[in-house]
Amino acid sequence: MSGFLKRIVAFVLCAVLAGPVLSQDLGALARFEAGNVRDRWGATELRLEISQGVPWRVFTLTNPNRLVMDFREVQWGEVDPNSLNASDRISSVRMGAYRPGWSRLVADLAEPMSVQTAELATDASDGGATITVRLQRTDQADFDLTAGAPRDPRWDLPAPALVDTMPPRDPNRVRIVLDPGHGGIDPGAERDGITEANLMLTFGRELQDVLRRAGGFDVILTRDGDYFVSLEARVAAARDAGADLFISLHADALAEGEARGAAVYVLSDDASDAASAALAERHNRDDLLAGLDLSQSDDRVANVLMSLARLDNAPRSEALAKHILEGIRNAVGRVHKRPLRSAGFSVLKAADIPSVLLEVGFLSTEEDLKNLSDPIWRQGMAAGIRDGIIAWRDEDRALAPLRRN
Repeated sequence: MSGFLKRIVAFVLCAVLAGPVLSQDLGALARFEAGNVRDRWGATELRLEISQGVPWRVFTLTNPNRLVMDFREVQWGEVDPNSLNASDRISSVRMGAYRPGWSRLVADLAEPMSVQTAELATDASDGGATITVRLQRTDQADFDLTAGAPRDPRWDLPAPALVDTMPPRDPNRVRIVLDPGHGGIDPGAERDGITEANLMLTFGRELQDVLRRAGGFDVILTRDGDYFVSLEARVAAARDAGADLFISLHADALAEGEARGAAVYVLSDDASDAASAALAERHNRDDLLAGLDLSQSDDRVANVLMSLARLDNAPRSEALAKHILEGIRNAVGRVHKRPLRSAGFSVLKAADIPSVLLEVGFLSTEEDLKNLSDPIWRQGMAAGIRDGIIAWRDEDRALAPLRRN
């Protein structure tokens, strides 16, 4: 006998159901027609004939030792279960409805026996089915080792998922998620061998270090390498991290015209200008590079609820944008001529987290490209952003008692 057969604790065969599942008192999928339990060739065989195949399972239990068979579902009728039993190793047999949609047969074992084989065979002519279970003697230690009801997704609740516990939150600390734009198969804007994805990853790490050294901030990156992260996953990462604010970092290039200096975007259904609308459209298409199509994923009710949440949160995002721009202006002396803008960026759609998209500069402009490539200039930019976040944090805490709960 193979080790697999020795350790078998369940055998389930699913037959095609001919009709809807009914409760035991209204009729069953199958009818019990005949059966017996007898000792044969050194083993014990339990044989059941039913009118059609049904899903079923078999296992053993201890204290006391017994064999259990579950069916979905069998109508037992008026049969006397013990009249079927001709085995010296089975002390009694009982059967009946166990729970809605399921029937059960229990055979009390006079001695430890393990399941050797279990099978269901159907008759092609009339659809009838015969279930045969063969048991063989074993010792109590081996019986105990293999006994126990198997987990069944149609029967049991799923096993509890392993969830990373969030570290205890210090109410005096602000948790920031920085989102270096693009990455992997999506390099973003490119110029002179410099890609937006790599440049913003570098700047994201530098800004993370500046914020951590300032004290009072926990800072997490949505990506810490050159790989693709979908827009939806970036927002989900911020929510999973319990972020207090979210900043997406970019350095785009314009196909036409010229732009210089930092600009900060907040979420809006209506873009503040045509350039912002075009930029948002391009950013929101980035997921298509990875074969993702989220166009049908919106739920109308969810969108309404999120829109209501954004009404409360939008002023906080706009205040964050203004403070960041002021910090940058004080640190590096220049921002875009129209620095505060709005557009429908998908990455800003976390309804419960103040979120902004920061264009640190434009690779298409010679002066910005030179600045973005200069580590000293980037340190000044990071310091300005830090100062803006500190100012926003202090103001936001002062206004907290005035908000709706």
